[in-house]
Amino acid sequence: MQTALTAGRDRLRAAGLDGADRDARWLMAGALGVPPDRVILRLQDPLSDPAACSFETAIARRLDREPVSHILGGRWFYGRWFRVTRDVLDPRPETETLVDLALNAPFSTVLDLGTGTGCILLSLLAERPGATGLGTDISPEALAVAERNATGLGLSDRLDLRLSDWTADVTGRFDLIVSNPPYISAAEMADLAPDVRDHEPHLALTDGGDGLAAYRAITAGAPHHLARGGRLLVEIGWTQGPAVSALFRAAGLEEIAVHSDMDGRPRVVSGQARA
Repeated sequence: MQTALTAGRDRLRAAGLDGADRDARWLMAGALGVPPDRVILRLQDPLSDPAACSFETAIARRLDREPVSHILGGRWFYGRWFRVTRDVLDPRPETETLVDLALNAPFSTVLDLGTGTGCILLSLLAERPGATGLGTDISPEALAVAERNATGLGLSDRLDLRLSDWTADVTGRFDLIVSNPPYISAAEMADLAPDVRDHEPHLALTDGGDGLAAYRAITAGAPHHLARGGRLLVEIGWTQGPAVSALFRAAGLEEIAVHSDMDGRPRVVSGQARA
């Protein structure tokens, strides 16, 4: 197995793909039907013909710039498996920063705006067994993916999924509101990797303008749905901290802060409603 894994990794590297080591390991895990962290324990095992064929096919698809999550049908996020399709944004490790920050304080109710796969909302509910949540999205197809993930994780009884343009069809107040909205500007789209630009829904990537439209909508609506002392956390592009913080401030939020991800890049802006 080690020989096949190394050869696959080298082919991805030669093609200039970032994260070749990780991708090869994940694709081998898919071929074996095991979690990625188990691959290293089986490197000396022989690779069966079906697994070798599956791995070779997966490497070829990755060389065509198809996202790993589409090849495998899903992705691990915060220790759980989430189904991923072309209708939703591919969950990324840096988004786990938002989940970590959200879990730093107690909450009973959570609203996820633009839920996509549901990875943020469902991770939070799984980590807080007493909490309930609402996930909204403008895409019916995305909500169907989120519902399937909720069912797979046994969380359907603790959340509601609703078709809504941000907070337009939201009622009630929540202890916590989270969102990973489209924040890539129209000018930046051409520079995205083909994996992202050609395979992920543009609706979840860009607002078609300056990349701040979603934050303007969220900060206009979210304060009306925050409980006293409730928190708002949003993922951002690494240059957007000052602009999004200003929107939080204009919306009357307090304790505003910009938080960095595991790579040291600004990734999340947080704020709090008056207690």
